[in-house]
Amino acid sequence: MGFPNPLIGNIVRHILIILISIFLLLFSSIFISCSKSSDDVLTSSTGLFVTVGVSGTILTSSDGTSWDNRTSGTTEGLYGVTYGNGLFVTVGYPGTILTSPEGTTWTERTSGTSGYLFGVTYGNGTFVTVGWNGTILTSTDGNSWTKRISGTSEYLNRVTYGNSTFVTVGWNGTILTSSDGTSWTERTSGTTTFLYGVTYGNGLFVVVGRNGTILTSSDGISWTSRTSGTSNSLGGVTYGNGTFVTVGYSITSSSTSTSDNSTPTITTEKSTTTLTSSDGVTWTLRDSGTSNELRGRDGGLGRNPPHLFGWNLMG
Repeated sequence: MGFPNPLIGNIVRHILIILISIFLLLFSSIFISCSKSSDDVLTSSTGLFVTVGVSGTILTSSDGTSWDNRTSGTTEGLYGVTYGNGLFVTVGYPGTILTSPEGTTWTERTSGTSGYLFGVTYGNGTFVTVGWNGTILTSTDGNSWTKRISGTSEYLNRVTYGNSTFVTVGWNGTILTSSDGTSWTERTSGTTTFLYGVTYGNGLFVVVGRNGTILTSSDGISWTSRTSGTSNSLGGVTYGNGTFVTVGYSITSSSTSTSDNSTPTITTEKSTTTLTSSDGVTWTLRDSGTSNELRGRDGGLGRNPPHLFGWNLMG
């Protein structure tokens, strides 16, 4: 879509960037087990939880209940966190990458970009982080990062690893895959909607996004649309204990006019969505018991403190 006035077009684009950034902050969470280097499977009941969020917030916990604030050295938003090869890595804006071997003392690394980094994962001996304008960076040690050619200028929201394959998803139905994190191939998703989350479990990749979109694939190449039963945007998805879980949230407002032309009554309704599936194909709506925002879900123990948007466990 083009804009007759380039200035207006740039303004609209920047507004979209801000809105998507806020959405990812509200609906992202990552949970990694170091023993499997997976984005969504907990294999140890002991270790360290690490959660990240706004204003450079990093908290750690040994039990998921009591949390300790850590010094990150940044006041910027942190959007994702992962664990692999004995190292925690968290990413954010502007091009922020921090690493820590134990989750308590953090060191800033040079990313080579000043843009948003939204997602990060570890697999096949490689850290991969993704972000705005198709940004993809890789590192074998978490310290030195190399920019890769993604082949797209779409914003990439999340990335996961499974079945010897990296999969990243983003704006306008974008799905890219890679076996090594270096060379990437665009796949046909069958949708042009925004895709917000991706996970792997039980031999299946599951992607979720706007308007209740759910896609599945066994290989990351061919994708099938599934019926979610909701029109709410789905912002996070994970797999654990034999079950896929995705969550979402929406706010709708309506105005009721009055006969005397006085100030109309504004009614706001909040709606949360929690869906589960044992196979990724058939989904069941669950009662979350709350109308508050569900900020993302990833498998494991403990609780995600409010306003914190990525979390991880070192097993």
